[in-house]
Order: sequence, then structure tokens, then C-alpha cells
Amino acid sequence: MQLSVLFLQLLALGVAALPTATSERDIAPAEIAKRATITDVPGGYASLNGGTTGGKGGTTTTVSTYAQFTAAVTSDSAKVVIVSGTITQTADQVKVGSNTSIIGKNSSAKLVGFGLLVKSKTNVIIRNLTIQKVLADNGDAIGVQLSTNVWIDHADLSSDRDHDKDYYDGLLDLTHAADYITVSNTFFHDHWKASLVGHSDSNSAEDTGHLRVTYNNNYWYNINSRTPSIRFGTGHIYNSYFLDVADGINTRDGAQVLVQSNVWAGTVSKPLYSTDSGYAVASDNDFGGESNEALAGTLTTVPYSYTLLGSSNVYAAVYGTAGATLSF
Repeated sequence: MQLSVLFLQLLALGVAALPTATSERDIAPAEIAKRATITDVPGGYASLNGGTTGGKGGTTTTVSTYAQFTAAVTSDSAKVVIVSGTITQTADQVKVGSNTSIIGKNSSAKLVGFGLLVKSKTNVIIRNLTIQKVLADNGDAIGVQLSTNVWIDHADLSSDRDHDKDYYDGLLDLTHAADYITVSNTFFHDHWKASLVGHSDSNSAEDTGHLRVTYNNNYWYNINSRTPSIRFGTGHIYNSYFLDVADGINTRDGAQVLVQSNVWAGTVSKPLYSTDSGYAVASDNDFGGESNEALAGTLTTVPYSYTLLGSSNVYAAVYGTAGATLSF
């Protein structure tokens, strides 16, 4: 017990010693490896509707090439696919089957040039994986459509802002009535349009009553917009850190969003705002000198338990731990 207390004290000192991102503009946080297991389960909306267990109880395969990866992830049988090293391929999104866990073996596990598509599937976990530079012609870094119970955790998603806003598509788009999704501990960075929930203003018939999404403990850096943008759905966004983000959380088309214990720093324009009658309830947020411009909403509770860090503690907890920082 004494050793455990000492370890926690040392870890706390390590976090406190990190550089202040708001003053030094550090892009990539120092890694603080966290032990995890492939049988971990999510909180948030992905914990509901029967829960999300991914490939628990199925086969385990380690892959290190594009051919191995595509062959391993596509079936609907229970399976854990462990990605080892960097896999580079300019290609369309790889379709992921139901009952799948895709796990980056360590921080060097990367997909470069191609992303993942979870379409008309259920029970999928994507963890500890870096995905980079997926061209718009090849889709999003991660897309979820017509699917339920998906957990995206400790991902590192990026492109660059050296090209125009349509050179790449989204980093993480949840569309076509996707439901019961949790996005946690993820580092979104260096991108124009990061994360879209609900793809079109004209898709209310399909989307209304779905698109229940939790975003928590995420780090957003150097993003122009969509952090996230939510149409029609129900969103819970908490314990997250936004640095140099222009357009922040955009609630649209009747969406109801609960926004708690978040921090915006650096260049800030619109941290939380409405278009087309989107709504939000906000509490204990540091808007970086700007203000909440969203219409007052009605979402004050969510049907799962969670812990708020408090906005004054968010930076120390999220910076350095969000991203592909797990150790298995």
C-alpha cells in the first residue's frame, strides 16, 4: 500500500511538471503510459443497450501488414486484432465487422493513408491506435454508420492543415443513425473538420431518436471546426481540453447536448454555439475568455454514471494521457 501511494505521488509530480500548453503551444503531449487490458469495457452511451465488449472471448490475431489487417477485421465472428507497428497504404476505408476489438499493441501502432468504416455493425472497440492522413477520396479516419455500441478509446487521429479544408475528410464521423457511441481519451489534432455527428440537415427522419454519443477526456488541438458538430442527436461532452480550436462544439438541428467540465485555451472563437435550433446545457466550463452562445437546452442528466474532474483539473488529467498512450 505504501509503494502504491508513493507511485501515485510521483505520477502526480510528473503531471505537474509538464509544460503549460497554453503558454508554450506544445503539440504532442508527453506520453504517460497507462496499463490496460483487452477486456476493458467503456463508460458513456456505449455502456448501454446491452454494453460493448468487442471481440471478448474470440480469437486473437496480431497483424503488421495491410493484407493481414484487412483479412483479420472483416468477419462478424468474435475476435481481437492487435496491430503491431506502422501499416501504410493509400486506400479506401477498411470495413470492420461486428464483435471486433482492434487494439494498437503500443504507441507505435499506426494506420497511415487509410481509415476504418463500421457500417451496419454492432459491438466494436477501437483502442490505442493512431490513424493519419486519410485523403478525402478515401473517406474518414474513422466512420461509423448505421451501427450501435462502438467504443473509440485512446486513439490519435490527425492529418495536417497544409492543404485546403477538403483535401482530407473527417477524423471521426458518426452518421446515418449511429447510436450508443463513446469516444474517450482521444487526441484529435491538426485538421480542418474533425468530428461530425449527423451528416446532413435533411436526414432527420433517419437520425432522430438515435445519435446518442459520449465524448469524454479528449484533447483537441489545432482544429478549425467540428469539435464536435452534432445534428439531431443527444451528446454528452465532458472533461475535455481544447487548445487553438476556432469553432468548438456546434449543436444543430434540434440536438440536445450536455457540456460539463471542459477547458478552452489559446486561440478561441466560438467554444459552444448553436445553429438551426440546436441546444445545450453547460456547467463548470472555462470558455477561454469567450462565452456560451448556444440556445438553452433541456438535457440535464444522462442514463449512466460518470465522474467530473472539474474544469480546473482537466488540463493535468487529459494532457499527456489522451492519445495512443496505453500499455497492454
